[in-house]
Amino acid sequence: MIDTLKPGQTYKLTQYEKLGGETGIRQLVKYFYEAMDNTTDVKTIRDMHAADLTEAEDKLFLFLSGWLGGPSLYIEKYGHPRLRARHLPFSIGIKERDQWLHCMDKALHKMNIEKAMHDELMQAFFNTADFMRNQTE
Repeated sequence: MIDTLKPGQTYKLTQYEKLGGETGIRQLVKYFYEAMDNTTDVKTIRDMHAADLTEAEDKLFLFLSGWLGGPSLYIEKYGHPRLRARHLPFSIGIKERDQWLHCMDKALHKMNIEKAMHDELMQAFFNTADFMRNQTE
């Protein structure tokens, strides 16, 4: 990509690259599910998942890869994410959204990234997680 820049153009790193590419995204997902497994306050969303989180980890990694500006691995394997439709079988309200965000916040803190990037990602995650809500409060 940098090789194809025209004179005067600058290359802006994607969030995927800033987080460390494949290795970084896999680590983020690992931290996320560790938080879900080890935080009693998020039992509601943990109970929505299978006992073995391997498949969930794989799907979140594939999704985040493309969502953060890297390769569109989820789309290549499963097609369009259709996030809201895929989450309709689950009762998702403000409590579930906030539990999910709590786990992601803990994971991002463990990634040791700059505060500005953390805040930017948390806002983007909030927007997506809030869109997943299918219960009125």
